[in-house]
Amino acid sequence: MEGRTPDLSVVLVHGGFVDGSGWRGVYDLLKSDGFDVAVVQNPTISHADDVAVTRRVVDAQSKPVVLVGHSYGGAVITEAGHHPNVAKLVYIAAFAPDSGESVNTLIADPPPGAPVPPILPPVDGFLFLDHDKFAQSFAGDVDADEAVFMADSQVPWGVEALSGAISEPAWRSKPSWYLVTTEDRMIPPAAQRFMAERAGATVAEVAASHAVYVSQPQAVAELIKTAASAS
Repeated sequence: MEGRTPDLSVVLVHGGFVDGSGWRGVYDLLKSDGFDVAVVQNPTISHADDVAVTRRVVDAQSKPVVLVGHSYGGAVITEAGHHPNVAKLVYIAAFAPDSGESVNTLIADPPPGAPVPPILPPVDGFLFLDHDKFAQSFAGDVDADEAVFMADSQVPWGVEALSGAISEPAWRSKPSWYLVTTEDRMIPPAAQRFMAERAGATVAEVAASHAVYVSQPQAVAELIKTAASAS
């Protein structure tokens, strides 16, 4: 930010099956550039609860917010982004639902040939990814040991979170940016491009897996900084 303190803070929202600790690399890069950064720890039990948790973190910021969501976190920021302190939205390989849509509706009809995430049948209302297929589907370019740790530390994702529908998407009234991951095996790149175009987002692409925020934090941080500096 050319030696001056950034005028905006950044709030990072994780997706399903993981927690906020995966943002550490992105967090460190943004902090080194002088940003105030907060990491939301959503319980991912219900979409409504995650929106409320995110809004509380936004409430606590003293500057206007660049609200960033990865994967399911995109559905969270699409609703939470109506908060008056949110200035900009950044989607990282994320769902960007329209009015009445949820993650469930967006994944209901995958295109022919698209990779299907290895989501196991729900147990007590919660979902997990198949442990043995986690690295290949979610974290294909993450260090092998780190990918195993991510698989072993999965956070149960509530079925109710996937069914939470958007009222009016915040991207209709807030400027947005989108990072498409071209090697993604969780959300097909074509679906990412469709959602980004529909939202009118400024788009960047990177050859990365779904876990780009872990494997290539520099690419993620650069897009966030681009959004923060845009007029």
